Formats: sequence, C-alpha cells, structure tokens
Amino acid sequence: MRTRIVITGLGIMAPNGHGLGEYEKALREGRSGIRFIPQLKELGFACQVGGVPQGFEELRTKYFDAEDLLSVNDNIGYACIAAIDAWRDAGFTVPKPDSTEVDWDTGAIMGSGIGGMDTIAGQVVPKVNEHQIRRMGSTIVQMVMNSSTSARIAGMLALGNQVTSNSSACSTGNEAIIDAMLRIRCGLARRMIAGGSEGSSPYIWAGFDAMRVMCRKFNDAPEKASRPMSATAAGFVPGSGAGALILEDLETAKKRGARIYAELLGGAVNCGGHRNGGSMTAPNPESVRRCIRAAVADARISVADVDAVNGHLTATFADPHEVKNWAAALERTPANFPWINSTKSLVGHCLGGAGAVESVGVVLQIWKGFIHPSVNSEDVHPEIADFAPRIPQTMIEDRSVKIFAKAGFGFGDVNSCMIFKRWDG
Repeated sequence: MRTRIVITGLGIMAPNGHGLGEYEKALREGRSGIRFIPQLKELGFACQVGGVPQGFEELRTKYFDAEDLLSVNDNIGYACIAAIDAWRDAGFTVPKPDSTEVDWDTGAIMGSGIGGMDTIAGQVVPKVNEHQIRRMGSTIVQMVMNSSTSARIAGMLALGNQVTSNSSACSTGNEAIIDAMLRIRCGLARRMIAGGSEGSSPYIWAGFDAMRVMCRKFNDAPEKASRPMSATAAGFVPGSGAGALILEDLETAKKRGARIYAELLGGAVNCGGHRNGGSMTAPNPESVRRCIRAAVADARISVADVDAVNGHLTATFADPHEVKNWAAALERTPANFPWINSTKSLVGHCLGGAGAVESVGVVLQIWKGFIHPSVNSEDVHPEIADFAPRIPQTMIEDRSVKIFAKAGFGFGDVNSCMIFKRWDG
C-alpha cells in the first residue's frame, strides 16, 4: 500500500496577510495586497505597483537575533518566517540554538526563482566596482546562495534529512512540494517542510518590466491591476512572499495526534521541450495537458473528481489558453467545469514563491469549505466567456468541494500540478 501524505502545518507571508488568520480573511474578503510602490516610479518602471508583505522589518526582529539579522535579506527572511510559523502550527517547538539534538526524520525543500538578486545588485556589484571587496562582510555569500533559504531553515529547526533549494521559475513552489511528497512516499523521510519564496526588489522585477509583460495601465488603482481571465488584463503584477507546508506521512501524523488540514493525493511535473508553441516564455499546450492528467493519475482519481482548480492564471494573454487546457485535460465543458480561481488576482505573481503562497490558500479553502473570489475578472475574456459562471466573483461557501487541483506553469516551458483532498478523518 502506498504511503499517504497529509498536510499538518501551514505558514504564510503574503502581500495581503501574514499568518493563517489574516491570510484567510483576506482571501474570503477578496482583499488585495497590491499597492503603489513609489520606488518603482522613481526608477522609471512602466509598472509601478506590486505585492509586498507588510511589516517585515518589525517581524524579522521577532524571528532572528541581532547577529542573524546581518545575513537575512527579504527572500531568506520570508522563507524562514513562513517555515517557522508552519513548524509551530504543526505542533512543534523551535529548538534552542545551543541544543545538540538533530531531527534526522525531517528535511526541507524551500525554493526560489531568482533568490538574492537584491543583495547582489545592492551590495555585491557596487562594492566590487568600488574596489571595496573586504567591506562586503563575511555573510554576503550566505545571502546570495539560492540554497540559503532551506539551509537557514535547517539551522533554525535542527533538520537532519534532505535540505535543498530548488529553482524552476514560476513552478518552483509546486515542484518543492511534489519533491517533498515523493521523498516521504519513498520512505526516505517522515516529514518535510516544503514551499517557496521570493524577495521584494526592483532588481528582481526590472527584467520583466523590460519585457513589457507587467501591468502598466493601473498604476493609479493598484488593487485593480491584477486581472486574471479578464478581457482587460494588461500583464502580471509582480509579487513577493513565501508559503510553507508541513508534509507528513499519515501514520506518523496520526501517531502524534496531529491536526490534519488536507491530504496531498499526488502531483506531477514535466517540460514541453520548447516545441509546438512551447519556448522559454510560453508553455507547450500538450505538455500542460499531459502534466494535469499525470497529476490526476498519480492521485488515483478520475478527471471527473476534480471540484475546483487554482490555476497559474497570471493576467496575460496565456490565461484563455490555460482555461481551455484545463477543460481539455479534465474532459470538461463549460456546463460541468469545476470552480476556477486565481490567487494572483489578490497577491500578484510571487514568482518562485507563487506556488507555495497559493497552495497554502488552496489548503485553507479545502479545510474551511470556501472558494475565494477571483477579483477583477468581472469582464471575462471573450475567448472563455462560456466559463464565466465557474469563475467566482464573490466568496462562495461550498463544503462539497473535496478535491482541488493546483498548477503552475513557468518560464522554461516547465509545468507542475498537484491534487489536494479534504481530510475527512
């Protein structure tokens, strides 16, 4: 019999809320975390809005001591706060720094898409160019390594199993969760902290602004800027933050009397090979459909069992194609299509952190029995107008939703999809 994987802890650092209570409230209310960012205007960005977690400077002093703060940038800080919150939420305590015990059964896979670009651009490059290398300090390498997100978490929680940081563009967070699931399923770990993070920085967002793929038409109305599935969608809104999930094998979770939020039934990742329309910046439609079907097969359910979808849905030209791919993969018509929403409408596109930030939202929706609104989609794109009744404009209470599909489709033609199920005991 295959090992079953359950979610026993959640942590979130999102643009519209830190902590599960605040985040759930924002999702239910359809409250946006997207704000005008004066620095982007000063720097000449076309897009001058973004999603940035609030209160981080004050929060970080509650999670890190004075010495550690010297080597914590936004990306690492967001990841650690989400992971520690998830760890505590799962019923564990944070070990003291001078403890000697190591938790050999628990590991961490916490990825990021771009990582410490803010530190590289703000500290490394200027110091090198000014011939001030010795003034960079001894912690600079820690801040720019992509692996520092998981490594720092491992040090704070004394984790002794696999500790690594993956990077697969927008698919990073989902991929981390899937990899963690597979490690537990194979019997190599009992528990894993999994998710993704991305820092807040114009140095991270500048390349996308140069590509003209970010929204520039709603700088005076930030909360309306992220418009997935809308006819007036004008590009994605940059976001940042982190989400962390505690994955655990069912036997271990039950043995310690853990509260279970949901079950992770299965997942899949693939690549479209940059063929048949796929490229570094666009997905191969066939690979998207194959990934969804592979996740359904791994979950050992049928396509008809999917009650709701939390899509990638970034507010670009790709949204109508994504909806159609979901319909084809799930063999559904507008008449029997599942609910479909986009968390990016409320937080923007958190890049490497997107899948994890959104997955925490999916688990909350399953656990509490609601579907959050996909805001700014009142003018549904004409190519998917027939699907409009399945795109919630206001929060829907629906305890009948048991199975939620969550996907991410990233630069590089990489795809990921997971299937979550309500835990019925």
